Amino acid sequence: METTDRLLSSLDHALRTLSGAVHAARPLPDGAAVADELDDAARSLSGSLMRVNHVGEVCAQALYQAQALTARTPELRQQMDRAAREETDHLAWTQQRLAELGDRPSLLNPLWYAGAFGIGLLAGRLGDHVSLGFVVETERQVEQHLAGHLDRLPPEDQRSRAIVQRMKEDEARHADDALAAGAQPLPAPVRWLMRGAAHVMTTTAHRI
Repeated sequence: METTDRLLSSLDHALRTLSGAVHAARPLPDGAAVADELDDAARSLSGSLMRVNHVGEVCAQALYQAQALTARTPELRQQMDRAAREETDHLAWTQQRLAELGDRPSLLNPLWYAGAFGIGLLAGRLGDHVSLGFVVETERQVEQHLAGHLDRLPPEDQRSRAIVQRMKEDEARHADDALAAGAQPLPAPVRWLMRGAAHVMTTTAHRI
């Protein structure tokens, strides 16, 4: 029954993620500029970058839900659930910012969610230490990706920049927590494959 409950909860979580019915537990990070203060070029760039970040948070929800389902210990399941709750804040923040910018989420979000969920299940099935190692590598890559967005976002878009900065700090902490919990480093070919898949996703989500 516990497994069935977790599966139903995971399905409900997926539906809420993909429908946009999510709410942040923490307030939106402070940032002065709103969409009306940006010119068309800046608004378009910010919208594209925040759509990519929103896709990343859709994937994060799928990954953490799958890894919580396959966790071997209650402690690891709780750690995954805690991280997922913070990622829900990120999802809600990026969703709100997209709306403010007059832009939309990726049309391929169901595909991104399904793919990430499958990867999370595979990582979890390989054992808790491998699953934690996957978290470390994923979050380190996301942290680098967000640092790149801080360089690319229009300087006047302080609102988007504040969101991305807070996300970057949270992702770094998630990686540190997974490392402290006993993460096993992933082989180099796996890390390269993850980077390649992330590049395809971010390039596609920038436009679609």
